[in-house]
Amino acid sequence: MNQAPETMVIVERLVKRFTLHVQGGVMVPVFDGIDLAVARGECIVLGGPSGAGKSTLLRAVYGNYLPQGGRIRVRDGEGWVDVTGAEPRAILQLRRRTLGYVSQFLRVIPRVPTLDLVAAPLTDAGVRPAAARERAAALLDTLNIPARLWALPPATFSGGEQQRVNIARSFVVDYPILLLDEPTASLDADNRQVVVALIEAARARGAAILGIFHDAEVRRALATRVFDIEAAKAAA
Repeated sequence: MNQAPETMVIVERLVKRFTLHVQGGVMVPVFDGIDLAVARGECIVLGGPSGAGKSTLLRAVYGNYLPQGGRIRVRDGEGWVDVTGAEPRAILQLRRRTLGYVSQFLRVIPRVPTLDLVAAPLTDAGVRPAAARERAAALLDTLNIPARLWALPPATFSGGEQQRVNIARSFVVDYPILLLDEPTASLDADNRQVVVALIEAARARGAAILGIFHDAEVRRALATRVFDIEAAKAAA
């Protein structure tokens, strides 16, 4: 008998509102009581119009946004971490070994070479620097970042090159969970296919993936199911 895939992320009755202090404390509700579970080997695509809360949900799972209610539980090895109530140190440890996150923007230290920037998540996890740089170089090559750029900081790179460096940082470690916020948005067709192949490979090894993909072709290629946030709000 086939065993059900192991659940990696559980969102329970999540409530998130933003307070607009510059507008007299106006409260803007994002969602009120949504539920979601993500298992190993799934690629769940977040659906819904702009402003529905797709990026907000990803950032809440990553621990960047503190919700007003509910829980977000993330499997970490044999145990669970409740992201909504965890100490900052626990969140940092979770990101180091469990949660990979591709944001829409690359934030880097200005003078750090690209190769070292991509290798850093591996060295932070205890991998020898030489081995980490070798893995980083292979991934940068796969993502079509020319070797002549590896010694340079990526601040002056094109938008597409910066996004590929961003992707390399999150894929250099085999994270059990990947959160992807429009990873292919600024890429040309060839590099978009490279990234799709990396995501497919991550899912094949058992990663649990939660992502936002505005490109319909990419969504069709990757989604094991679509989670419509507006429908989830209506059902809450």
